[in-house]
Parts: sequence; C-alpha cells; structure tokens
Amino acid sequence: MSTSTSPAVQRTFDVEEIRAQFPILKELVHGKPLVYFDNAATSQKPRRAIKAESTYYATINANVHRGVHTLSTKATEAQEAARETVRAHINAQHAHEIIFTCGTTASINLAATSLGQLLLKKGDEVVISGMEHHSNIVPWQLACERHGAVLKVIPITDSGEWDMSAIPARGRNDILTDKTRILAISHVSNTLGTINPAKKLIAQAKKKGIITVVDGAQAAPHLKIDVQDLGCDLYAFSGHKAYGPTGTGVLYGREELLERMPPWQGGGEMIDTVTLEKSTWAKLPFKFEAGTPHIAGIIGLGEAIRWMQDYDLDAMAAHERTLLEHATKELLAIDGLRIIGTAKEKVGVISFVIDGVHHYDLGTLLDQQGIAVRTGHHCTQPLMDRFGVSGTTRASFACFNTIAEVDAMVAGVKKGVKMLR
Repeated sequence: MSTSTSPAVQRTFDVEEIRAQFPILKELVHGKPLVYFDNAATSQKPRRAIKAESTYYATINANVHRGVHTLSTKATEAQEAARETVRAHINAQHAHEIIFTCGTTASINLAATSLGQLLLKKGDEVVISGMEHHSNIVPWQLACERHGAVLKVIPITDSGEWDMSAIPARGRNDILTDKTRILAISHVSNTLGTINPAKKLIAQAKKKGIITVVDGAQAAPHLKIDVQDLGCDLYAFSGHKAYGPTGTGVLYGREELLERMPPWQGGGEMIDTVTLEKSTWAKLPFKFEAGTPHIAGIIGLGEAIRWMQDYDLDAMAAHERTLLEHATKELLAIDGLRIIGTAKEKVGVISFVIDGVHHYDLGTLLDQQGIAVRTGHHCTQPLMDRFGVSGTTRASFACFNTIAEVDAMVAGVKKGVKMLR
C-alpha cells in the first residue's frame, strides 16, 4: 500500500494507457461495450485506488489513533499520509485544515450547522446561487430556519452563468449586503458544467467580511484546486467523483475559522476530556471527525489523488475539452436538440433536451446500447425550473473517455429520436 506523499514524475497522457487502468471499462452492458458517461454522479476508479482500499482490509484493518499496536500505527500512518496528499493537492497551508467526511453533502452540512451556530442570528443573510445542487441549498435553508436568517439567491443567465450584474461591487442593490454573513457557491455546476468565477466573487465577499463556502464536488476531478489562491474559507469535495471510493469526502477550512467553529457531531475521537458534566474538544482536525472514519476509503482516496498527480492535469483537462467540443458539435446537428448551459467556460458536462423526446425514455434506450448517461433533474430542481424543463439527459466525461465513445452516444441518441418521436 502506497503512503508516499512525494510527487511522482508525471507520465505522458495517453487515453488508451489510462483506460487500461480502469477494470470496469472491460465490462459489457446488455452485450455491448460499456460507454460510461455518468462521471458527474460518480467516477470510475483506477486499479491502484481499488487495490489500496482492499489491501488495507487484507493486511492492516485496525482503528486509527487509538492503539499502540503495530496495525493501529500502520493504519494511522496511512490515513494521515492521505491527509497530507489532499493538503498538497489543493494547496492548503496545514494538514490539520483537512477534515475527512463521508462526502460533499456531509461537508456542507457540517459547515451549515457549525457556521449557523457561530454566525447567524435573526435577520442575517445567507447567499447561494440558482444553480446549486440540493446539497448546497437544503443545509442552508435548514440553518436559516433554525436561526431566523434569510436565504438570498444569485440569479442565473440564459447561458447558465451567474448574473454578475446582480452583484455589483458597490451599490444599494448589491446582493451581498451588510447583513450577509455567509456566501455558499458551487465552483462548477454539476448540471451545466459551468466553471463559475468563484475567485472574483470570493474577493468581493472578503471585502465585506463574509464567510465563503465553496462546493467543489464537480471541480475536484477537472480543475487544479488552490484554496489559498481562491481565498475561500471552506471548500468541500467528494472522493467518489474524483476517481476515489464512495463514502469519502473532504472539508478544507481555514485554520483560524475552524478553531472558532463548534463541532457538529459528538462522540469518540473528537474530544479532549469528558466528564459527566462537561466535555472539551480535541485539536484540529479531530474536533470535526467524531467516531471511526472510513479508513479504507480515505486511504483509497489518497491513492486516487496520487494517481491523478502522476499525470499532467492540464493535459487531462484539454482531453476532456476536446470531448466536450466534439459532443456539442455533433449533438447540435440533431434536429430539435437543445443544450441547457452554454457558458463559455465549462468542464466536460453536457445537458440537453430534445423536442418530443422524454429524457427518461432516451436514457433507457441508450442503456440498452451500453451507454450510461444520467437523466432527470440532477438534484438541481430550482435550476430546471429556471430553464422551464422537467429534466435533461446529461453526459459527463472523464479522462478515460474517447471520441469514439462520444460518437457512439451521438449515434445512440439519433437512434433513440427515430424510435421515440
């Protein structure tokens, strides 16, 4: 099991060489080669990440930070090596600013619960955008209800971008006001693929003393993340969307803020002392890591990130842009097809609707051809309402996908249109 945190020499990006590292890509679906375009829901895993997780169970399988015996020590070292890997990958200043959770949803709920208790009172404001995943809407709704705060929303343009005219740097109608305490925004839209100008908006919020929380679930597999450059206070992402195991997530937090935030769960590991009258909290990051963590998953996440670091991330992103551009061109040639989300800056996510064709029916027919796409509202119902659709068909690409697979999907869509209209 690898626990090294030193950067490896980057390997040349070769999509066929990369595909060979993903065992599931050899599977057949309905007798057809699998074409997996549902990476925005969960990405597939390279053999290294799978092996790291299984090796933990086969050779270590002990709890962390709770024993002096050899296996516990090895488990602790492997988990903390993963923490350092994550720290370096997103350029956090300290390893103790990396909190392990079970996913982006848990990370944002942690942020909303703890920050709500720390910051919010009646009449305060929390600002989100109209393109947020439900996981970055509902926790803030709950926090506002608990504390009497008001939830405000940045509107979305027809192209699927933030309407920055609604957020002037100065002015009486600024959506970021003196009452705004928290700004919670997505770095990349899971439905539209839009890369949002998060850094620009964070800078505006910072001038007003607003705490900033970024949902990076869709950014982590596609962009180079530098939390210090972004200037955000908290940044959340999931392991399972970034080639790692399910049930793993990260919340980065700026040290000074994490020290002030109260814990959101109580239990073992997160305490310093416990009496029947009162408890005190452990140091960071353990104050926010109650109970036994998903140790095997965390180790697998560390290995998945090391796998990504073995390659030129810019080359990966360029490959995915090529897939997106090709898919966009070919799909738009289909009569009655409309792409939802046409921002200038996008990752490899494309959502579309077709006149006279229900997205669910199309997804079912594509599955019969071995092509996995996502259909529905993608946990962004307010965004669907904004565009006046009940749902879309969404294809989301990863570094292991190919132009030939895009062509197979386009052919499958054309076949589906003929059958369904």
